[in-house]
Amino acid sequence: MSALPTPDTQEPKTLLLVDGSSYLYRAYFAMPDLRAVPGDPDSPATGAIRGMINMLQKLRKDVRADYAACVFDAPGKTFRDDLYPDYKATRTPMPDDLRAQIEPIHEVVRLLGWKVLYVPGVEADDVIGTLACVATEHGVRTIISSGDKDLSQLVNDHVVVIDTMADRRRDAAGVEAEFGVPPRLMVDYQTLVGDAVDNVPGVEKVGPKTAVKLLKEYGSLDALIARAGEVKGVVGEHLRKALDWLPRGRELLTIRTNCELAEHMPGFPDLEDIVINGQDTEKLKTFYDRYGFKGLVRQLEQHEVPPETLKARAAQAAPPDLFSPADEPEPPQLPTRVTNLSYHVVLTWEQFDELLARLEVSDLVALDLEADSLDEMRAQVVGLSFSTEPGVAAYLPLAHSYPDAPAQLPRDEALARLKPWLQNPERRKLAQHIKFDRHVFANHGIEVRGHVHDTMLQSYVLEVHKPHGLASLAERHLGRAGVDYEQITGKGAHQIPFTQVPIEKAAEYSCEDADQTLDVHGVLWPRLLKDNKLRFIYGLEMQTSETLYRIERNGVLIDGPMLARQSRELGERMLQLEREAYDLAGQPFNLGSPKQIGEIFFNKLGLPVVKKTASGAPSTDEEVLEKLAEDYPLPAKVLEHRSLAKLKGTYTDKLAQMAQPSTGRVHTRYAQAVAVTGRLSSNEPNLQNIPIRTAEGRRVREAFIAPPGHLIASADYSQIELRIMAHLSEDPALLRAFTEGMDVHRATAAEVFGLAPEQVSNEQRRYAKVINFGLIYGMSAFGLARNLGIETSAAKSYIDRYFQRYPGVKQYMDETRLSAKSRGYVETVFGRRLYLPEINSPNGPRRGGAERAAINAPMQGTAADLIKLSMVKVQQTLDEQGRRTKMILQVHDELVFEVPEDEVGWARDEIPRLMAGIAQLRVPLLAEIGVGPNWDQAH
Repeated sequence: MSALPTPDTQEPKTLLLVDGSSYLYRAYFAMPDLRAVPGDPDSPATGAIRGMINMLQKLRKDVRADYAACVFDAPGKTFRDDLYPDYKATRTPMPDDLRAQIEPIHEVVRLLGWKVLYVPGVEADDVIGTLACVATEHGVRTIISSGDKDLSQLVNDHVVVIDTMADRRRDAAGVEAEFGVPPRLMVDYQTLVGDAVDNVPGVEKVGPKTAVKLLKEYGSLDALIARAGEVKGVVGEHLRKALDWLPRGRELLTIRTNCELAEHMPGFPDLEDIVINGQDTEKLKTFYDRYGFKGLVRQLEQHEVPPETLKARAAQAAPPDLFSPADEPEPPQLPTRVTNLSYHVVLTWEQFDELLARLEVSDLVALDLEADSLDEMRAQVVGLSFSTEPGVAAYLPLAHSYPDAPAQLPRDEALARLKPWLQNPERRKLAQHIKFDRHVFANHGIEVRGHVHDTMLQSYVLEVHKPHGLASLAERHLGRAGVDYEQITGKGAHQIPFTQVPIEKAAEYSCEDADQTLDVHGVLWPRLLKDNKLRFIYGLEMQTSETLYRIERNGVLIDGPMLARQSRELGERMLQLEREAYDLAGQPFNLGSPKQIGEIFFNKLGLPVVKKTASGAPSTDEEVLEKLAEDYPLPAKVLEHRSLAKLKGTYTDKLAQMAQPSTGRVHTRYAQAVAVTGRLSSNEPNLQNIPIRTAEGRRVREAFIAPPGHLIASADYSQIELRIMAHLSEDPALLRAFTEGMDVHRATAAEVFGLAPEQVSNEQRRYAKVINFGLIYGMSAFGLARNLGIETSAAKSYIDRYFQRYPGVKQYMDETRLSAKSRGYVETVFGRRLYLPEINSPNGPRRGGAERAAINAPMQGTAADLIKLSMVKVQQTLDEQGRRTKMILQVHDELVFEVPEDEVGWARDEIPRLMAGIAQLRVPLLAEIGVGPNWDQAH
């Protein structure tokens, strides 16, 4: 039986999909004829391989994502060839030297940390369409990287297509601006115009302008076909001639969104199979050596050098209180955008002293840092830019190392002389994504203070549903397009590291970033000043950034040998399960192949067909296997094998590899400006999705250990979202249950089943727990019936009785939907705005999803606000009291600490008290804490 979804599965994340087939052709034609042995035409061609590496590395740098896959076309025919034998008949065959590079490209893409997918019988676009559709259903936004215009038909409020080589972004507005029609009409548009590349005819004499005109006049292709007799002239004649062809043309051009992917993603439609991973450095070295990529080998070797030992952390004052409405004056109005930019390069000590003097007297300085790596625990400073007024900025180059580079000031000495200003909390600084910059400075022994503003977080608070990168902000709020990174580093084989960028180009690029950051702040900060609630949330985000920096810097100690033992044991158990499955099936088969599973289950063993795929074949997805496993042993073996394979591949095999060699600690990165609910996401590695519902999954947490003389403490909120529901709904019965300290699930069961609390059975309490959490997520009677294994009519009866006993909850849900439709957003208890673009959509399923989000988002968002408030308060207390306890992880509603043995008593008493007292709701907050030698035993 499926367990009820928890808040873990509801958190909005980002899926990044790369159109690998588009990428490899672009890489091939953009690159020179590179060879593994330069000058030897008989050695393997490597241009496309190198181009793919460069493109994916840049994409990984520019786009932060939780899930990612690189999708290629599989060899052989597809269903479209059966529909139309001439499909793609006019295409030029793939060049032999490109074909020879495909397998190495697949290999290196995997080594770079991407999931590689290619599915026989369908095209890459169909796989991308299916994953984007599944992601949307799971509340995950999708970014597709491709130059293929066909993918524009997938664009909606949750899906965007970016073309990095053409610097093009196709969101809904971008598609309509480029093609003249919205994304929902792109298939109709393509059908009329045809696709010469794929040899799909359209309507003769109908080009893009005519197609747009027809669709605007008639509204859709179906309407145009129905009224074809009304279209006059030559266009009408050709349209009527094509009427028999148009349905087949549309079918050929329509991207499928229902492909069966479980054979290639065992957990499908669970996206955890494509969680983005770190690169395999050792195997990449071998690969780069094999193909003669000496520069890439050097980059890897440089990144492996441990950072210099950090200097002793200076005593740090506690972070300031959260912003209050009057603690900072409104900034002076920025002057009209200057057109004559004044960017300077600092190369002498005289110029440096002049710059430093200006910094010392400036009220606010925009600071931009250029580093030699995206690995924030190892990156080193290459150069710094400072902007103190619009249009004026200075670049301080410190580590450019190309032939004939001008002499630069010694990096260590320059940073030492900047250190007092950087560490002075009175010198106010502004940046875009300050947390990364702080890590890089810390690698040089500098603890930056006085960072009072972050334009990324300003955007996140004001417009959470929009992109927050500096380029997007500058274009959206200033109408400015900046210098692109590839304009100064080059592309493909000619791309160079930032250390080799000529200083004059680096100065233009970096100064512009600092200048734009100052200008964006001048637009966004006055907007925050006008709304005290949003300003409070911004203050919370700024302090959360400080706390996250501390958590990331601390890292968590990993027991590598224990993970290796777990991997071996999981592998042995998987082999045992395979043998047991073979015995039950009466023959060997591939436990990861839906096709073979279907043949065994339904053809050989005659198991009942629970549901079918879109093509009419019996489905073997997760839901079907769980249903069959209730009555048959073989599906249970297959399910267990799948879960162990995911656990082994995602965690026990990889976590130890991601630890810093010098410390044995894993330093996850917390993405703060991603989830629309305000929740944090963890990546590289993702420590928030470690499965804990199985014994094997919980054992992974055993490998998160305390060093000698310390213990792990885990503190989390009890039933936080139900308590928030009680606060928001003000339902008397729900308020009473929490205020009197009752078992809320037992109390709900008593209300729903009309019993005294002491008469409630464990099964009835379980039913009530599913109802309590299910209604938070908008669960229907059908969904409740499926989760409880009962009839839909019985589930509906339970829901009706629930609302009769808790009328305040029903009233809150109804009023929240109406308010969301009117305002376009909902708010948390503390004023965070959660926008719902689909709340008035004419599309029923999308509108329904937005209505469910309107109910749930205030609870998830308020829970996110509370855990952030707790993080900040606990860290402040640790600093104020000089404690040696370290906060090392944040996972949903849980904080994890590394506690010296002599501070365990303090932690047990004080941390839950601080968390419970962080806010006064209509019901008491309750935080609980556990302590043990590892995370599992503490939890």
